[in-house]
Amino acid sequence: MVREAVARRLIEPEVAEELRTPALGGGEEPPTGVTSTQPAVSNARLALLMFLAAEVMFFAGLIGAFIVFRLASPAWPPPFQPRLPVGVTAINTVILLLSGLTMRLALMAARRGKPTRLVQWLSITALLGTVFLGIQGYEWLRLIGFGLTLSSGVYGATFYTLIGCHAVHVFGAAVWLIAVLLQARRGRFSERSYAGVQLCAMYWTFVVGLWPVLYGLVYLS
Repeated sequence: MVREAVARRLIEPEVAEELRTPALGGGEEPPTGVTSTQPAVSNARLALLMFLAAEVMFFAGLIGAFIVFRLASPAWPPPFQPRLPVGVTAINTVILLLSGLTMRLALMAARRGKPTRLVQWLSITALLGTVFLGIQGYEWLRLIGFGLTLSSGVYGATFYTLIGCHAVHVFGAAVWLIAVLLQARRGRFSERSYAGVQLCAMYWTFVVGLWPVLYGLVYLS
């Protein structure tokens, strides 16, 4: 009896300890789960996506209004109104599309950690965007000289509203691009930190991708 009592006292603490400690199959206790506080999409990128969605709806409204006026008009362009420069604008369209390609190459250079290439491609993109705006501005001055103004009727009003809004967006994108270019020259971006280039590339891609739609609708219809 005495031996059983002593053995029970020696075994009971071990059994109690086993009951308090879960069976781990001989391995170490797994670490407690750590929940990442980093969002899958950055706040800046999410904000830009929401802004681009609003921009899509904005231009969809302008395009819808243009189509309504276009279909309601018996003749388009109306008589005695100057014709739009289709050929020159086609070349200008190619220039803007090339800027979309160079922007893509700039983003690839940023991802691969090549600052020299990044500066080169951003510079070329900024140059192409400036050339696009310059040619478009020159053609507008010629159209105004030929008598096509905002007050010359629905034809002129819809043209300058739709194409002018796009030009404003390209100008804003060019200003943003130049700011990113200046940061790139100062070595602000690296292989692990290039969010500024990525966000600018997203917006630039939007204005570039929108233009062929407007060109086909306004200049070729």
